[in-house]
Amino acid sequence: MAARLFLPAIALALSISAAAQYRTGASYSELYDSEVVRSFKGHVSTITAAETEGRKAGSEGEAVTARYVASVLKEYGVDVLSPEGGDLFGLRTASGDTLTSRNVVGYIEGTDRGRSDRFIVIGARMDNLGSDTYIHDGETVRRTYTGANGNASGLAMLLELSRMLASSRLMLHRSVFVVAFGASRETFAGSWYFLNRYLKEPEKIDAMINLDMLGLGYSGFQAYTASNADLNLLLGKVSGGLCPMAPEVVTTEPYPSDNKAFYDKEIPSVFFTTGRYREHDTAMDVPSILDYDSMEKELEFIYNFSVSLSGAQKPAFFPIPSASRRTGSGKAVTSFFDCDVKPSFLGSSDPGFFLEKWVYNYIKYPQEAVREGIQGRVMVDFVIDEGGNVRNVTVSRSVDPLLDAEAVRVIEGSPRWRPGRVQGKKVAASLTIPVEFKLERKKNR
Repeated sequence: MAARLFLPAIALALSISAAAQYRTGASYSELYDSEVVRSFKGHVSTITAAETEGRKAGSEGEAVTARYVASVLKEYGVDVLSPEGGDLFGLRTASGDTLTSRNVVGYIEGTDRGRSDRFIVIGARMDNLGSDTYIHDGETVRRTYTGANGNASGLAMLLELSRMLASSRLMLHRSVFVVAFGASRETFAGSWYFLNRYLKEPEKIDAMINLDMLGLGYSGFQAYTASNADLNLLLGKVSGGLCPMAPEVVTTEPYPSDNKAFYDKEIPSVFFTTGRYREHDTAMDVPSILDYDSMEKELEFIYNFSVSLSGAQKPAFFPIPSASRRTGSGKAVTSFFDCDVKPSFLGSSDPGFFLEKWVYNYIKYPQEAVREGIQGRVMVDFVIDEGGNVRNVTVSRSVDPLLDAEAVRVIEGSPRWRPGRVQGKKVAASLTIPVEFKLERKKNR
């Protein structure tokens, strides 16, 4: 009897030992992780591993990371356009030295014949600070900046987003470049190189999505668009869906990142991040601080936004507006997106709701414009004053006097809004919205 009990005990011990070999650092709680969370953890673990040595621009660790990113993109069905090891470029540093960094470029072709030759770029920073040494108790200690949140989290998001987009490419109207940028910490050199040297026709890029430091969703999820009206409207529209997490649209740039290079080219860009955090640029930025469950929720929103952006009208580029200005009466006016509590129309602070429920319900297409075949998008500025009244309605981008006048007429007739607030006080708030006039083609019988 004793012998019969002894053999299963040995077998059980061996099975536990074998399982432990393949669950290095794992815990039983991970048995309940979703497939996406497991993938996130696997990507972050590899990107922050000892052999990447903090992924300093131009280092072998950055090259190891580039090869990993390329291999995963290929596995996920993305066309990798870069050679093995990434697309190389040279960079002269402040010390006068030259280092060689690299971008990894993937491509997912859109399916809309009319727009597949237009592009959306989705990018994430690949490099970090590397490593250094310091003296502790008289001994030299090596310190590695693994950058789990900055930016292994963004790279992991880029990889899983690429998987989702590649598997649902039939939903993409525009084509998508997915890019892991090298030497981002060196004045955004990778994104500059992609725009100015790699891509032959950067003017065909209609928008850019930047993924940087997305691992701390428990502290908030943010989207920065430089107050771009079109992108803000689309963010509001997607937020109104069934996504488990939606970002707060912020008007102050959370960090300098690769979206700046695209903004300099006047390409509308949105920067998704979970914001500032105390471990940034320290050796404490390790995988254990990441909130993978929130990352999965962020991924769902960013995926839905990416698909919507691929099919939306090309967003217009506008310079960053000042946070406040003054009306003709001399009263200060705050940007709609700078309000602590944004103005709301019929209970909704989404400008798209105002367009849907009021503007497009009451607008009348001028018959003369119909006869002349005039169509387009009129950009209209207006102010919602402290009493909720719509004032100072003006056209900031014209299409035709007929369409301009009709857009102004309908917006001037708006019912009263609930005014915005800053620090608890009612304020006048400025808003810009696009009013679309589009003629439908008659079907041939």
